[in-house]
Amino acid sequence: MSRHTELLNALKQNFGFDNFKGNQEAIIESLMDGNDTFVLMPTGGGKSLCYQLPALLMDGIAIVISPLIALMKNQVDGIRNYSADNGIAHFINSSLSKQEIQEVRNDISSGKTKLLYVAPESITKEENMEFLRSIKISFYAVDEAHCISEWGHDFRPEYSQIRKTVDKISKAPIIALTATATLKVQHDIQKNLGIQKANVFKSSFNRPNLYYEVRKKTDGINRELIKYIRSMEGKSGIIYCLKRKTVEELSQFLQVNGISALPYHAGLDSEERNKNQDAFLMEKAQVIVATIAFGMGIDKPDVRFVIHYDTPKSLEGYYQETGRAGRDGGEGQCICYYNQKEVEKLRKFLKSKYAQNKDKAGVEQEISDQLLSEIQNYAESTICRRRLLLHYFGENYTEDNCGNCDNCRKHYRMVDESEILQLALDTIEKLKEKYKAEHIIDILKGNRSSSVNGYKHYELENFGVAEDLDETTLQAIIRSAMLAGYIKRDIDSYGILKLTAAGKKFIKKPVEFKIPIEDKNDDDDDGGDLGNISGASAAADDQLLHILRSLRKKLSKQLGIPPFVIFQDPSLEAMATSYPITIDDLQNIPGVGQGKAARYGEEFIKVIKNYVIENEIERPDDIRIRAVPRNSQTKIAIIQKIDRKIALDDIAEERGMSMEELLDEIEAIVNSGTKINIDYFLEEIMEPDKEEEIYDYFKSAETDDIKTAIKELDEDDITELDVRLVRIKIKSELGI
Repeated sequence: MSRHTELLNALKQNFGFDNFKGNQEAIIESLMDGNDTFVLMPTGGGKSLCYQLPALLMDGIAIVISPLIALMKNQVDGIRNYSADNGIAHFINSSLSKQEIQEVRNDISSGKTKLLYVAPESITKEENMEFLRSIKISFYAVDEAHCISEWGHDFRPEYSQIRKTVDKISKAPIIALTATATLKVQHDIQKNLGIQKANVFKSSFNRPNLYYEVRKKTDGINRELIKYIRSMEGKSGIIYCLKRKTVEELSQFLQVNGISALPYHAGLDSEERNKNQDAFLMEKAQVIVATIAFGMGIDKPDVRFVIHYDTPKSLEGYYQETGRAGRDGGEGQCICYYNQKEVEKLRKFLKSKYAQNKDKAGVEQEISDQLLSEIQNYAESTICRRRLLLHYFGENYTEDNCGNCDNCRKHYRMVDESEILQLALDTIEKLKEKYKAEHIIDILKGNRSSSVNGYKHYELENFGVAEDLDETTLQAIIRSAMLAGYIKRDIDSYGILKLTAAGKKFIKKPVEFKIPIEDKNDDDDDGGDLGNISGASAAADDQLLHILRSLRKKLSKQLGIPPFVIFQDPSLEAMATSYPITIDDLQNIPGVGQGKAARYGEEFIKVIKNYVIENEIERPDDIRIRAVPRNSQTKIAIIQKIDRKIALDDIAEERGMSMEELLDEIEAIVNSGTKINIDYFLEEIMEPDKEEEIYDYFKSAETDDIKTAIKELDEDDITELDVRLVRIKIKSELGI
């Protein structure tokens, strides 16, 4: 009998499948022949079977090194389902008692066990190494191998010790497996595990059934989610958040609005986490709201939507998490909410975190900055999302239009930017290929940034040659040049731009180079049903929005207060989307609340009601979205401490918040109509002249946007903190 036939029979007998998928058979043969093997296979491709089947067929026991307890449990349960004897697979980790560990060892010693799952922390313990030396090991499998690289999205320092530990136990082939790894991470995996001569098997990263979309994150996001999830009735979904607090608040919000949702994060005890995970797998809950800890190895094939509520920290992490949608080849909607402010907050947080570890601060911060820049490039791009993702992982996607992402469904006009590209490439060359994209863009734009000034690059002839172009367009040109093969980013040097041979040729002999620019005048929508998670601004009734803005301006003049103090733009956009016609409806609009609805609402309600009648508008049935009350204890505590004139930075420290998070809370309090007085803090930290200048600006400003304010004030010593504090003061004083 041929090996092929033997393997097919074993596959059928042990797992019930008639045929292998993709490279599975070749991978299994490589491992059974005693070769080190490296497997790069997207989520849903069948990685686990690549080591589970040979473990059952080979002499000895396979040691599977896995990063998460939940992942081990899920894998062991899965194997046991295919076997008559539970002893066939075990795990050893910190969740087991000494007695349970001894029972596992007894099964291993008796020859019952073929797969042993261990955490990297567990395998390095001397007592475990000593025991493993006494048994025959068929091979080592390193699952989620990207954890070994500092450039990976889930770096675990313990993974870097695996090779040393294996050498101390006994020699056997190593198979490393991951669903997401850039070329840099792939190199790190093979180098750190000492398997540079491994047989390498790479599957395509393309998941044609997944729809990718990026949405601007606004105050109306929770309302959008309710509408979207209701439209996906009977379909399972995962919502990823970065913070445990957000997971708790969002799952509560979904629950009070009739959606079966459960939280999942590391702060819950293991019993509750397992209970919630099982409820999702058994479809007792439609939605799981989770931190990134959820989903690794979770085998639920029919997840129909994956939503990133917060901007992800890396493209690798984003790709892996979206990969949990549509694993059965069916529908999978992947929607990512993006907010540039969130990215800057992440940068500040990581900077302060790494500052505490001086030895590694520079390296780790550079890596984090680069990973965040990749996310920004992806989110802000007009290029096909699929093409960008595949390029990031070193795969060339040649189609002009994938037809299954938001960018490919939008209307763009193609603009020839060969002249600007030539100047960009020329600038890179003149600077000896030593700088990142941001620095090149600053030179082309004529921005006198600190690095441009420091190196006197304002003296270059290309300084300011593209000052009329916005930075978004320049970023798009550089991204497109990478995809076209004119530029490559040296990831080992934290994103420094290098010219390719084609790029050097382009400088001397440019050719047509067109990039997509969104046609904002094109009202035709070709987005299909998948676009029905639109934000308020995208779905707003433009005519009504214009009427509401005119009314706001009229009231602003009558009352002698800036327009944004009455209602901010996102609130007007939400009104022009959902047509509130009662005070109750209005106070559910994001940024309105009971106080503002009572104070300014009557005239707006009257205008909207007349507009609805005159234009025969059919209002959405689900206008009433129930809100979970803000944490009243936190709100009351902050108000009380401000009343007692406690410094805001002291309040933040006491509440375990950053200053930015505290100001977010205070702004929410003020926006809801509660008056507070922070004069005592302003007097302590700010010169009266500076406060007066910012105050006068806001009294006559059309918008309360922070960046616009800083730009208009144009003073070197005015910070974002200064502007936010004075904005809080004026909103509190004039909004009452």
